[in-house]
Amino acid sequence: MACFYVISTPIGNLEDVTLRAIRILKEVDIVLCEDTRVTKRLFEKHGINTPMMSYHSQSGEAKVEAIFEEIEKGKNIALVTDAGTPGISDPGSVLISEIRAKYPELRVYSIPGASALTAALSISGVPTHEFTFLGFLPHKKGRETLFREIAESERTMVFYESTHRIMKTLESLKKIDKKITIVREITKIYEEVLQGSAQEIFNTMSSTPEKQKGEFVVIVS
Repeated sequence: MACFYVISTPIGNLEDVTLRAIRILKEVDIVLCEDTRVTKRLFEKHGINTPMMSYHSQSGEAKVEAIFEEIEKGKNIALVTDAGTPGISDPGSVLISEIRAKYPELRVYSIPGASALTAALSISGVPTHEFTFLGFLPHKKGRETLFREIAESERTMVFYESTHRIMKTLESLKKIDKKITIVREITKIYEEVLQGSAQEIFNTMSSTPEKQKGEFVVIVS
């Protein structure tokens, strides 16, 4: 039977991809991509010409059935996301679950690599022997409940935040008397780490609006 590969891709710098990942991306028959335009840039950088097929959060059952058909033809397939590890705060987890249920004998391999979660923790200097990852916080329902959980937790808490909500998130974190670490645009040109109280970081980002742009990993310790 064919093999299915879950391949981590760079979170910013296109050089942050393993030799094994490049080899397998060249060898498989199809690469499933969150956005083929994003993956194309990686392919062009590393001389990969494998056919691509889109798979993302809006992909319907017809797309899943098309993927099943390729598996049944014996095709080797790789799954990538726009950045980082598929299945981690990513719609790929749904597809992997469906594949495992339908094809229990199919070999599913992890090709590990970049992850914003571990990359941010590794440079934060906060306790990492135990931590809880919350993914992206909900926009509305359950959001305040999670902030209470963050305030009460004895573990380091980590989550992702977008440029549109980072200031609102810092407003909520002002109520929590803990160290906050914001890792912005990790591995990219404007990578930056801000650390201190939520109020201190809020003031810094308010006075320098360009610091509000990008993708953020928020660590509360």
